[in-house]
Amino acid sequence: MDILTGNFLEGIAQVLNWGLTIYLYVIIARAIISWVSPSPYNPIVQFLYAATEPVLRYARRIIPPIGGTLDLSPLIVIVVIYFLRVFLVNSLLELAQRF
Repeated sequence: MDILTGNFLEGIAQVLNWGLTIYLYVIIARAIISWVSPSPYNPIVQFLYAATEPVLRYARRIIPPIGGTLDLSPLIVIVVIYFLRVFLVNSLLELAQRF
């Protein structure tokens, strides 16, 4: 039973790591696309905004844009994602190894 628990925790850690990595790339793509004037009707642009705006909006409430123009919310979210990957994923992997 302990082997099953360890494998289950390792699976959760791996899926969480993949999800966080994919979301990291989506955040980076959103930040890069914000440097140009993309068409709001483009389906990729709509997806990027729909997938990232709820999280970025929350980050903007914590640290509002500086001077009204410099938005640090993507940077904040990237730091949180890296923290979760280092702390949470590694903790789950170490816990899985103990089983």
